[in-house]
Amino acid sequence: MSERKSDSKTQLRKQPRMRRVHSTTGVPLGELSMPKTAQKRKLRNSTERIRRPLAGVTGMILNARWISLAVIILAAYAMYVIGSDERFYLTYIPVEGASTIDINRIVEESGLAGHHVFAVDPQEAADRIHEVPGVVTATVTLYWPNDVLIRVSEKPPLAVWQEGDLSYWIDADGQLSKARADTFGLLSIISEIPAATATPIEEVIDEKTDDDKDAEVKEEGPGSQAAFVPRDVLAGALQLRQLRPNIDKLYYKPAEGLGYQDGRGWTAYFGTGRDMHQKLVVYETIVANLLAEGVQPAYISVANQHKPYYRLNP
Repeated sequence: MSERKSDSKTQLRKQPRMRRVHSTTGVPLGELSMPKTAQKRKLRNSTERIRRPLAGVTGMILNARWISLAVIILAAYAMYVIGSDERFYLTYIPVEGASTIDINRIVEESGLAGHHVFAVDPQEAADRIHEVPGVVTATVTLYWPNDVLIRVSEKPPLAVWQEGDLSYWIDADGQLSKARADTFGLLSIISEIPAATATPIEEVIDEKTDDDKDAEVKEEGPGSQAAFVPRDVLAGALQLRQLRPNIDKLYYKPAEGLGYQDGRGWTAYFGTGRDMHQKLVVYETIVANLLAEGVQPAYISVANQHKPYYRLNP
């Protein structure tokens, strides 16, 4: 039996000989499209070089510490500008409603002139203005940046009280205040005695010293001597003026009350109080009887309408 010897080398299949082609024909291909994920990845990669530096800058700018520092700097600058700019100071202060009170005094009492708009208290200024004699109400209004308006209402005088060369206004409560302007058409009451004064108010003040800490000193309170006209005098004067509008001047004596100079040649006194209507009736009756008898009186008093009397010319 014969053995076939196999070659150790593997026999390769002979490939056909390749020929070079010198001419080709183009084949049209369909339009290729890039997947969306690939497009996003490409865009992200292209902007990555820009985003990384900007992220560091943005993080530094938007840091809470830097923002707080910027706010503090801006606030300090704003305070400096507001505090140093003259446009925020009150230099022009108009006053409305003052007809008899000096405007300059109102402005001075308000304490607003020359102050910064943020350093004044409108209510405190209004309270100071309210202390000015004759002021009933006062309001202070501030407007940005340096405008202010003061509105006041005055206590109108009802009559004028005269003592010698001094004139005072009488308000509805009978209080006297120095006349601040010439008045026309007001009833004048010429007094032969000074106006009454309020009962002095005594204040007890504790003064503690090293020797005696329990010592007490009585002092008269300021403004306790407030002059006023008795209510019955003011009421009687206003009622007489109402019943006799031609009366523009009355005289006052404590014993006789209110009186006026009758144009027929004598002085008539009517006392005080609100019963002037009845007293005028009695007065006119006495005058009619005297004139009918041809008697010229020098003085007639109906202060007590139940016991009137008169005095004849000598």
